[in-house]
Amino acid sequence: MATDSTLQRSIGLVGAIGIGVGAIVGGGILALAGAAFAATGPSAILAFALNGVIAVITALSFAELSCAFPQSGGTYTFAKKVLSVEAAFAVGWVVWFASIVAAVLYALGFGYFAAIVVQQVWQAVADSAPQWLASRWIVAALAVAAIALYTIGLLRKGAGGGQWANVGKLVVFGVVIAAGLWAMTGRSASEMQQSLTPFFSAGAMGLVQAMGFTFIALQGFDLIAAVAGEIREPERNIPRAMLTSLGIALLIYLPLLLVISTVGVAPGQSITVASKANPEAIIAVAAQQFLGSFGYWLVIVAALLSMLSALQANLFAASRVAMSMARDRTLPHAFSVISETRGTPVTAILVTSGIVVAIVLVVPNVSAAGAASSLFFLITFSLAHMICYLARKRSGDRWATFRAPLFPLVPAIGVLACMGLAVFQGFAVPSAGMIAAVWLCIGGGLFLSLFAQQARVVDASAAAQDPEMLRMRGQNPLVLVPIANPANAAAMVEVATALAPPRMGRVLLLSVVVTPEDWQPAENPKPLEATQAVLGQALAASRTAGLSPEALTTMAPQPWLEITRVCKIHRCESLLLGLSDLSTNSESSPLDELMGSVTCDVVVLRAPAGWQLQEVQRLLVPIGGVAGHDQLRARLLGSLFRTGPREVTFLRVLPETAKKADCDAARRELERIARDEAPGRAKVEIILSPAADEVIARYAAESDLLILGVQRLGRGRKAFGRFTLQVARHTTCPIMMISHRG
Repeated sequence: MATDSTLQRSIGLVGAIGIGVGAIVGGGILALAGAAFAATGPSAILAFALNGVIAVITALSFAELSCAFPQSGGTYTFAKKVLSVEAAFAVGWVVWFASIVAAVLYALGFGYFAAIVVQQVWQAVADSAPQWLASRWIVAALAVAAIALYTIGLLRKGAGGGQWANVGKLVVFGVVIAAGLWAMTGRSASEMQQSLTPFFSAGAMGLVQAMGFTFIALQGFDLIAAVAGEIREPERNIPRAMLTSLGIALLIYLPLLLVISTVGVAPGQSITVASKANPEAIIAVAAQQFLGSFGYWLVIVAALLSMLSALQANLFAASRVAMSMARDRTLPHAFSVISETRGTPVTAILVTSGIVVAIVLVVPNVSAAGAASSLFFLITFSLAHMICYLARKRSGDRWATFRAPLFPLVPAIGVLACMGLAVFQGFAVPSAGMIAAVWLCIGGGLFLSLFAQQARVVDASAAAQDPEMLRMRGQNPLVLVPIANPANAAAMVEVATALAPPRMGRVLLLSVVVTPEDWQPAENPKPLEATQAVLGQALAASRTAGLSPEALTTMAPQPWLEITRVCKIHRCESLLLGLSDLSTNSESSPLDELMGSVTCDVVVLRAPAGWQLQEVQRLLVPIGGVAGHDQLRARLLGSLFRTGPREVTFLRVLPETAKKADCDAARRELERIARDEAPGRAKVEIILSPAADEVIARYAAESDLLILGVQRLGRGRKAFGRFTLQVARHTTCPIMMISHRG
């Protein structure tokens, strides 16, 4: 069985640190130290130290955002909360890809070192190893075996399992560093100085180049944010886990690089020359210099453990990013389903691992993809800093318990540093930029063709139920409410306030003084006095109900045209109209003209005097099978759920001749709508009848509010068609008719 329930918070501080250490420590420095030494010589130590400063600054912004939004998804979740669903998809799409490619690189890295071990063991037993043991397919097979092992582990246990690889590699690195520091005591100061000279072998540009190559070696703290929804006491544990894992990495990296630079080469030799000759295995070769073959094998063991732990961490995080995106319908819903028996997102894990395996088997050279992964991470890190700045500025005093110090200096430095390295990476490896562009184009096509409609619906519902998202996004929705009858003013303002919650949005009452062309106010003040009286009564009724709208009075000969003008000038998000007797509005051409001319959402309310939204418990939502109002309906329902407990019935009426397959398809569609727009609060009904209006009226008699979608046909065409009017005539239930902006 599977469920849409959230994952349990089963990861403590030690487990969270383990995720960071598993992703950061080992794999990056083993793969990139040689390239750094070759680019800048001994100043590679400084390059890693400067990258460490940038990483710590970035971790501070990540920690602040993760404490404010402690859900899984990392940068994707931050973008969804503060930017938009479209921006969130783009960020999530690239972060998912970057983690997948990182997993590919670490899987192949494990396969490469494991193949060396197999060859050496074979050679020790049989004196010689066959050539095919060094083939790419053996490396790929070993990589796939490692992926399968960790996929099974992730499927079985939500926290991802085992810290043994982390402990093992830390012990091995500790032994290598201790042995190197001991060996340094046998070198004279002049020999040490000679080993480190010239410190900047390629000047300042070489240092920057080395920083660009190696920053990815400190990537991994962000994976803690990617699984934040599973971490216990996130506001306490996430900042500690991020900074501790980075601290552990730097405590290993900097001494190790110093040891390699000084005693990792023979006296009189240069680490720069040695790294250019053998960049991939420079640490193993250097360890052999002061520990003999034992040191070489220690590094091999460290490499195996490092690749495995980094592979596990990236598979874990990538699956959680996919799961978070699926919950928001920016990826298929199946990715978000949680196994009831295991408590893990089975489909997200299997699809993520399947893509990793496919890349391992199909792509012969993933170095360019790896550079693209690094580029993606740097770009998303820059975005995280900008999001942190925007969120802190927009939130005021209501913000996370953990805050990065020296605001806004920290995010500003982070943006400049990460974006600068990203630009360098794009120029240094042009193929990385090409891969990034292709992947974004693929994602954009998929989003627009498959995911956009549902994603925007779910996003509208989420924002309506959590108005803080409006604040984070810098939105200030305005609902315009033309008032002609003060008797229903309180009810109208109550509905408008639900659509635009206080402090996040605004409700504007509009009163139009209808003036004849030759009107003289001094001679005939009655139109003005009547309008002022209506507006005054409306404001008084609103205030009595505890509501605080704004008010605007204008003069115009044609009120419908004036409403249209005010909507456009004030850029209203919604227009709320009240009609006392819709059933007689068959010739309501001014209303049709209005709905055809405004570009905002329109909600028309027909309710008896004294009706109150807070008394509504049972909602009826007929679905006609044609999309168009889904986003507005989701926003309206979300607003109603926020203001009180409600139950929703989604109703679909099919002809009596409908086949079972058609009924089953209609039920699945209704269940999807209920899941997206009213999760846990809705039931669905499929009725076969030749008279849909009579069925709706029968169900409406047992409901407190009927929500109908009406067509938006454009200027000069009827908005309220025959069916809508028939339903209105057959029921006395309060009705809300909604029309999404055209």
